[in-house]
Amino acid sequence: MGKIYPDSGVELNPYVSKNYDNFMNIGSLGLYGRFIRKVIAQMKIEKDDHILDLGCGTGRNSKLMTKYLGENGRITGLDISPEMEQQFIENFKDDDRIQFRNQRIDIPFNLGEQFDKAFISFVIHGFPHEVRDKVIQNVTYHLKPGGSFFVLDFAEFDMDKMPALYRFIFKKVECKYAFDYIERDWKKILSGYGFGDFEEHHYMKKYVRLLKAVKK
Repeated sequence: MGKIYPDSGVELNPYVSKNYDNFMNIGSLGLYGRFIRKVIAQMKIEKDDHILDLGCGTGRNSKLMTKYLGENGRITGLDISPEMEQQFIENFKDDDRIQFRNQRIDIPFNLGEQFDKAFISFVIHGFPHEVRDKVIQNVTYHLKPGGSFFVLDFAEFDMDKMPALYRFIFKKVECKYAFDYIERDWKKILSGYGFGDFEEHHYMKKYVRLLKAVKK
């Protein structure tokens, strides 16, 4: 199956999907694991939270979230990659608190419930902007009032002001949609959907951010 959005860098081929966690470990020189553990800790997950993990991949991030959940906590992971689905299900075969749904996040859907937290990690920047709006609409619909939306992705920055090496790598690695993503005011965008009480945590020379937005 070809890409839904030909210029996207977040739609992965089967080989990359099957080996994604290994690629992340190697590409980050082993630093990704420590980084994502810190991110998940800063979400302040509570033991009874119901969490929606959009673009959940292999379940690596969800696995870290389970550390903070009690017996009544739950996670629903959404993805469309068969390779990711297989790994996710294998990772949670003995944990009935965690479920996988083969579901596109860029079209309207209804899971029949609302969640305390929604999390999306390095996915939304890889869509055209009008598609990002659809993702946010889905999140808004599925969050409880007072629920939190966590976006782990690039921060807002001026690419022309990056050090030359960083700029070279960013241009080589990232898709064109990412260039548009970093120029937008995401707190202003999310405010338009009724979110507020923003919190930010920055990483990697402030080029990466965990943005928390609370549904009013």
